[in-house]
This record gives sequence, structure tokens and C-alpha cells, in this order.
Amino acid sequence: MAIIDEVSTQIKDAMRAKDKVRLLALRSIRAAFIEALKSDGAETLSDEKALPILRKLAKMRQESIELYKKGGRDDLVAGETAELAFIDAFLPSLADEATTTKWVEEAIAATGASGAREMGKVMGHVMKNHKADVDGKLVKNVALKLLNS
Repeated sequence: MAIIDEVSTQIKDAMRAKDKVRLLALRSIRAAFIEALKSDGAETLSDEKALPILRKLAKMRQESIELYKKGGRDDLVAGETAELAFIDAFLPSLADEATTTKWVEEAIAATGASGAREMGKVMGHVMKNHKADVDGKLVKNVALKLLNS
């Protein structure tokens, strides 16, 4: 079942169960999907297009959690954390550090990068080939470490 269809099904289930937190999270996911459909003028949303949207929503929630923690708003942290958990349920797990390091090493070899000044080439290569499978911050950190050594 496509992710967009699964979200719609789970919205109905959350409404029946009167699970307000889950319903709020699922509706925000569906709203992002509908926005993408309207911008493309498409009838359906493939999983390949849905995953980057979900990653963006997850990143937004993580940033909100950090800001709320700094502001001492534990009540809002709990809500964002719950929404993040529902978003993460639809996402495949990201590559671990060992896999990411291997991909960065391959990118360095493929691009011929020799220093930190050529990090953009390495980042571009990795993200082009593995965008849905890797965390950009981890790629940046690994690339910096490998290019500076």
C-alpha cells in the first residue's frame, strides 16, 4: 500500500479511536502530501516523492523539539515528540555511520576530492545517490573528517 493511502487509512482509524495526538500528526502528514500534489498537479503521490516530504516533516519536528527544550516548554516537547514518532513510523531507517562512511569514501574516490574545499562535490554525489537513505548531517561530519585527514 502506498504511503499516502496508509496515512488516509490510519486517519480513519485514529478518528474512530478518538486518538487526538495521532490524528493531529497524521493530518499534518496528509496536508504536506496534498500540498505536494497540488504543486505538481498530480493525481497520486509515489512513495519516492512521499519519503522526502516525511523526512522534511521529521526534521521540522526535531528542530522544534530542540527549540522548545531551550525555551523550557516541556508541554510542547511532549506533543512534538509524539508527532515525530508517528512520522518516523512511515520512514525507513537511515544508514548507520559505517554505511555512510563507505558511501562517502566512494564519493571521494568518484569525485577525486582531495580536501575540505571540495566537500560540495562529495556531498552532492552522496546525496544524489542516497538521499532517502542517509542523514545529511552525518554525511557532512564524515566527509569533513575524511577530507581533513
